[in-house]
Amino acid sequence: MYAGIDIGGTKCAVTLGRERPDGEMKLLAKAQFATHGTPTDILERLAEELKRLLHEQKLNEGDLKAVGISCGGPLDSARGIVQSPPNLPGWDGIHVTDYFSNITGAPAYLENDANACAVAEWKYGAGRGKENMVFLTFGTGLGAGLILNGALYQGANGNAGEIGHLRLRRNGPLVFGKHGSAEGFCSGAGLARQARLAARRDPEGAAPLLRLCGGMNGIQARAIAELAGQGDRFCQEIYHRCGEMLGETLAILVDLLNPERILLGGIYMRSAELLCEGMRRTLGREALPNALSVCEILPAGLGERIGDYAALSVAVNREQGTLSG
Repeated sequence: MYAGIDIGGTKCAVTLGRERPDGEMKLLAKAQFATHGTPTDILERLAEELKRLLHEQKLNEGDLKAVGISCGGPLDSARGIVQSPPNLPGWDGIHVTDYFSNITGAPAYLENDANACAVAEWKYGAGRGKENMVFLTFGTGLGAGLILNGALYQGANGNAGEIGHLRLRRNGPLVFGKHGSAEGFCSGAGLARQARLAARRDPEGAAPLLRLCGGMNGIQARAIAELAGQGDRFCQEIYHRCGEMLGETLAILVDLLNPERILLGGIYMRSAELLCEGMRRTLGREALPNALSVCEILPAGLGERIGDYAALSVAVNREQGTLSG
């Protein structure tokens, strides 16, 4: 029995899973809640939910082989420390593996959420059988998990793949501590900030979005997608611009890493039709043709359950020694 802890900028979740004899992961139970409160509040809530799920499954902490924790970076996976992720204010030097090891008595392992999702897709999803693949979170933030030559690539201190920090423009939305970063254009937070900037320039065009969201501060990516899908030109343009910048980001990955497959989660899974035209046109212009010709770009195969599989994948693969760290 394994436990997965998913700590995200908007929601947190606890999942229990069991690895089947054929190597597949069976999800048994899940609890989810919004990410509100201090790190201590959230860790205590996660611990409470874990105990509740175990009780409902007629299990206790002693039945756990390992706990896997997936969280946005930056972090120190080797020491199990969360180090001030931009989407988790206040999470400064939080020793999460010690916390869950002390509670459960089982080993606990921490991994960047993009890396965890990449491993999950590689083991259980659309990346199976691929030696070189990239996973992009594309949710609240933008991070990349890299499977290179059949292994997770983590870099010198576990911070490889922070594609969201790459500056695409000298000016642009301020996300990830940098104006014009890839995350500023290609993330939920980035879409919302782009829409606010555009709404200030064109309040008349943004009027339907502002009404739906109750004003400027209520703008969220989901609402922009909803109106764009209904034909709202202001919101369609926001997503079109996002697709173009996503294409530039993917072209860098294609040229630099020459992957067989790039998988995208989050917003791309839900709104690919709003992004693909601009994305593919830009990719065709920016990426090397020979590298692009062998790279498939697809939504994550595990869909909305990818966060559950990701955290459990950290537990399984670190406990079994198939991941370093």
